Amino acid sequence: MRPAVMEGQRVSLAVLLRDDLPVVWRWYNDRRVRVYLSRPYDVLFYEDEVEWYERIRRERERHRIFAVLTREQRRLVGVVGLHDIEPISGTAEIGYFIGPEYWNRGYGTEAVSLAVEYAFTWLNLRKLFARVYEPNRPSIRVLEENGFRPAGRLRRHQYVPGRGFVDLLLYERFRDGEGVV
Repeated sequence: MRPAVMEGQRVSLAVLLRDDLPVVWRWYNDRRVRVYLSRPYDVLFYEDEVEWYERIRRERERHRIFAVLTREQRRLVGVVGLHDIEPISGTAEIGYFIGPEYWNRGYGTEAVSLAVEYAFTWLNLRKLFARVYEPNRPSIRVLEENGFRPAGRLRRHQYVPGRGFVDLLLYERFRDGEGVV
């Protein structure tokens, strides 16, 4: 059993393993998940997923990617990551998704909470930010429930199949309320 990096009530964050990639790849190509990720119209080949994993592994100073596991059964339910970590500025972008068969169970909210705690406590970051498409109300709710606040909007910025051009919303959260007006 792989060790947990962070433990919550329902989920744990653990190291993402190469063995997780087939499931992550399936979710990433699921149109219900993919529609709100960057470049939603792309198709990802399995080899691309393996290359991404190897790059993330090599660039650990810039990225921390975690498997989101159910606490009891240790079942993979999603992925959460800190990207483009800037140690001098103390910033990173947070991104996440939960497999559709596990939606609406609070796993995403708790996974983001644990990733925020990891970023501020273990990486000593001072600010996290996220990008989310306006129609993605569940993801907006996850961010807001974790203390992220709106920071900006790029109008009709991203093409989303079936939705046309949608606004890209920027959210941010500071450690200990720093910078909040």
